[in-house]
Amino acid sequence: MKVFVAAAVAAGLLSAAPAFASMELAKAKNCLACHAVDKKLVGPAYQEVAKKYAGDAGAAAKLAEKIQKGGSGVWGTMPMPANPQVSPEEAKTLAAWVLSQK
Repeated sequence: MKVFVAAAVAAGLLSAAPAFASMELAKAKNCLACHAVDKKLVGPAYQEVAKKYAGDAGAAAKLAEKIQKGGSGVWGTMPMPANPQVSPEEAKTLAAWVLSQK
């Protein structure tokens, strides 16, 4: 069931991803190698990202782009590498999930 839902979310067939589906996508795309939901690892905790961007209408688009292209300077000097293995749809799903981690 989890694989089916994650595939449906990644394919854009589900607009509101269940939390487990997005966590599975984050695991599959190696996001959790550098990030955790509730504590800083190499990168910031997803809860901190959600707090930082709360109320920012353009946050999901910004994060989706950063997930794919990488970036630096927002959370310190450690750059976030580009993730070309993440499709635009997957990046949108991951960004929405990250922003929901309050």
